[in-house]
Amino acid sequence: MYLFIMLLATFTQSFAQQNTMSDTSKVFELKDLEEIVFYNHPIVKQAALLSEEARARVMQAWGGFDPAVKSHFGRKDFGNTEYYNNWSNELKVPLWLGGADLKIGYDRFVGKYTNPETQTSTSGLSGIGLAIPIGQGFFIDARRNTLRQSKVMVNYAEAEQIKQINKVWFDAVKDYWNWFYAHRQYALIREGADLAFKRFEAVKNQTLLGDKPPIDSVEAVITYQERSLQLEKIKVELINTRLILSNHLWSNRGEPMELPEYSIPQNPVERTGGSDRTQIDTLLANAASQHPEILMLKSKALQLELERNYRREMLKPKLSVSASLLTSRNAFGPPVADTYQLQWSNYKMGVDFAFPLFLREQRGKLREVKVKQQSLNFDIQQTGREINTSIMNSYNKLLAYESQLIIQARSVENQLILVNGELAKFDLGESTLFLINSRETKLIDMRIKMAELVTDYQKAVAELYYVAGTSQNNTQMVRE
Repeated sequence: MYLFIMLLATFTQSFAQQNTMSDTSKVFELKDLEEIVFYNHPIVKQAALLSEEARARVMQAWGGFDPAVKSHFGRKDFGNTEYYNNWSNELKVPLWLGGADLKIGYDRFVGKYTNPETQTSTSGLSGIGLAIPIGQGFFIDARRNTLRQSKVMVNYAEAEQIKQINKVWFDAVKDYWNWFYAHRQYALIREGADLAFKRFEAVKNQTLLGDKPPIDSVEAVITYQERSLQLEKIKVELINTRLILSNHLWSNRGEPMELPEYSIPQNPVERTGGSDRTQIDTLLANAASQHPEILMLKSKALQLELERNYRREMLKPKLSVSASLLTSRNAFGPPVADTYQLQWSNYKMGVDFAFPLFLREQRGKLREVKVKQQSLNFDIQQTGREINTSIMNSYNKLLAYESQLIIQARSVENQLILVNGELAKFDLGESTLFLINSRETKLIDMRIKMAELVTDYQKAVAELYYVAGTSQNNTQMVRE
């Protein structure tokens, strides 16, 4: 029997050496993760590009108001005859007011076969004038409509940016608390394995002295082996949760980082009070006006409203007036007579009119926009309702978890009393090792359940702020 006990001692000591942990642990807090994610995560950086892309489209839309210079030169000589020598130049400056265009031009059309309508003197003809759409396009035209809609889409992109960042942070927080749960499981099972090993050592020594029967040593070593097996299993889960959390860790140079093995999660402190209903009301109120989904839908609604106004404008007849004051004076020739100076009697003008009789194309486009607006209004109503429901669902989860945490904490305290009482009875010879191990195993399971509830609570807090369209930064509801 002595040899049997020594073999068991040697066997269990080898397990104990494998489960030794370093005491150089460093706490990796949630705020440390927050700093890394919000500053270095590639998806967060990618989300910032959405706003840049929208602003780039605004710049493109402003291109419709860029001044433009046009110039054309054409000449034909044949059989010692100059058929034509044409040179036309124009500077067009689009104006915001009235959709008008300011035009400054210089034309020189000479030659034997040049059209008399456009023929000029050898010094050419200069002019300055305006082209104004009096009917369709006076209040809003395509270029102003494009610019206004592109500005609205900047707000849409910023809301989408917030939505993506919130999603990244929500996933990171969930992975963080999954790591916390695995680490807590490992710590509790390791503590139980250490206790089982120490108890085996004590029972073994008592058996050698003849105070305990050898069967108690077998009971003790089996308990230790079971807990060691659990420890090896949860060690793999701990390593995997650490790897998953490392997916969110990036350096400021864009290089992936891994969570060190010596890092441990922060230990949440239980609150005595319940969730603040006033804060929930604030979240509901803010979500109604500031939720990214709502902001995106409202931006889309504003875009459709601009499109609707533009389509209404397109129902008007096309009526445009252009007029220019003319002069033969230019910087290339000598002074001209007063008759050809820039004055009201020297001008050219034109009026253009067009109107489709049935307007079916524009009326169809206007009707399409109205249908999209109605559909979008339904989306806004339903989305708002779903957001409020999601917030209340998450809030109800928090209340349930708080109640469960209180009950579980009391159960753990009571089970600890039972374990201590059973140990006292065992010292007096009134209990068995089997009862001690059973009660201790149940205590470990209850503490693991407590850690699971804490994990679920923290994830529910993150979910609450995520469905509310914000993050849990610097909030009072987080148990830190």
